[in-house]
Amino acid sequence: MPAPDFSEFADFAATIAAEARDITQKYFRRPHDVSSKSDGTPVTIADLEIEQKARLMIAEQYPDHGVYGEEEGEDNTRSEWLWVIDPIDGTKSFATGKRTFGCLIALLQDRRPVLGIIDMPSLDERWLGIKGEPTLYNGQPCRTAKTASLQDATLNATTPDMFSTDEWSVFSRMSEVVRFRQFGTDCYAYGLLACGFTDLVLEAGLGRFDYLALVPVIEGAGGCISDWQGRPLTFDSAGQALASANEALHAHALDFLGSVI
Repeated sequence: MPAPDFSEFADFAATIAAEARDITQKYFRRPHDVSSKSDGTPVTIADLEIEQKARLMIAEQYPDHGVYGEEEGEDNTRSEWLWVIDPIDGTKSFATGKRTFGCLIALLQDRRPVLGIIDMPSLDERWLGIKGEPTLYNGQPCRTAKTASLQDATLNATTPDMFSTDEWSVFSRMSEVVRFRQFGTDCYAYGLLACGFTDLVLEAGLGRFDYLALVPVIEGAGGCISDWQGRPLTFDSAGQALASANEALHAHALDFLGSVI
């Protein structure tokens, strides 16, 4: 069989991201309702419109592909090719006027991510990762940092609220070792890691739509990303993620996690 044309998929994913930008800009910092889902997390009309638009585009372009989205769930997720969409990663940021929200688009082949986009609509920044190729930041290759020790590394997470009591204890222990920690960037932290501006992201409680697009972006920039035990992140992972700037730092971080879990 011929090799898949990832450039075609990348162009299509970029088209979805562009549509998402248009929709978010229509509502960002303008009056609109913020509702609560059954799990207590917020959702806006922008979240819903973006995912509905993405699903329509995928159904028209690739009718045999599956779709898994944060707002409308799964459709044909046993397909060889599966799109995973987070229409707005950081809905709380979006709803409160912060610019650190993003759109995450992943394409999986046999349940493993092979393409990912992190798009930041209000910051005009976009990362594209394709398996086996260099990650592009606004069209130009980017690289992670060479920081090799935990003591010299910066550590990120979106919010302390995402951790269970035991997980927060682990994060806090690592915080005592690294140079400093910071919160509040949602998916933007992973893009900054891909560009070499930060070193570690340790998170838990993630949905598939939160982490799958990150994998090709981080790996294509020279970084590493896995669960807390070092296993690859796939559609079937449990929602804990560790992203590191390079293999050496990732190995040190995993050794540390293994010593405190």
